[in-house]
Amino acid sequence: MERINQIVSDIKSGNIKPVYFLMGNEPYYIDKISDYIEKNVLTEEERGFNQVILYGRDSSIENIVSNAKRYPMMAERQVIIVKEAQDLSRTIENLVSYVENPQPTTVLVICYKYKTLDKRKKLSKIISKNGLLFESKKLYENQVGEWIRRVLSGKGYQIEPKAALMLVEFLGTDLSKISNELDKLMIVLPKDSLISPIHIEENIGISKDYNNFELRKAVGERQIVKVNQIINYFSDNPKNNPLVVTISLLNSFFTQLLIYHGLSDKSKMNVAKALRVNPYFVGDYLSAARNYPMRKVSQIISLLRTADLKSKGVGAQNLATKDILKELLFKVMH
Repeated sequence: MERINQIVSDIKSGNIKPVYFLMGNEPYYIDKISDYIEKNVLTEEERGFNQVILYGRDSSIENIVSNAKRYPMMAERQVIIVKEAQDLSRTIENLVSYVENPQPTTVLVICYKYKTLDKRKKLSKIISKNGLLFESKKLYENQVGEWIRRVLSGKGYQIEPKAALMLVEFLGTDLSKISNELDKLMIVLPKDSLISPIHIEENIGISKDYNNFELRKAVGERQIVKVNQIINYFSDNPKNNPLVVTISLLNSFFTQLLIYHGLSDKSKMNVAKALRVNPYFVGDYLSAARNYPMRKVSQIISLLRTADLKSKGVGAQNLATKDILKELLFKVMH
């Protein structure tokens, strides 16, 4: 996030590189940087003659270099943006000769999604010297909640921890999807709002009472009635609550609970650090630890692995997903 802000700040101040090579497994930041360059480096009048968008599938390195070597028309510079450049991965190293001596009046932007350059080879080294090499790394699931908080904070909003977790559990780590949903919330809610689970339910359609977070909490507290209510809700809404995701999240919870049992220092902040969770949720692990001793947790992790295989058709004997989940949670809580 800080690197992105620095890149944008440099462009604003006129410190513009001749080559931007944007690569990595997280397309969100690649799109953000390339979109910013596309909309801000040239004026609206200059773009007509001096901004070219190319696509890797329909281009060659020779074609890209030919465009980059042109001179701008009635402007200080031109912008060449190559989208989906990963389709040129076999010949991408052929850019070396151009990057060694880039056209000073051209801003060449290469969007190389889902792949990275081999940093041992010459191209990455010469880009780092003469331009900007940016790697956009995928966030881990436990980092996304903090990312949501920082994005909203920068735009004058706050969010409750449970609301952020609901978004992560429903949308996963896809920052583009999450960003789109946050934009919807910011349209309907005034600045300085504290986004709550109710806002998430009303505007995004994620139930605040019947979701994987509430299931995990109910299982941890051995609330059998609540667990059955959630299972029934999941079976009525299977597309929004796939079994494989539920099992994965329960497995993460009990794996963290196993770590919790092994901690000698069970202070709130140490538990949060060790489990990589928001301190707000530490109480859930304390409650679950009372109900599930270490030996039982080990058994549960084994049960979850079996249920995961059944959810993928291994030894399930045509069991419905609802029945697999019911059988699993009965064994977990008894």
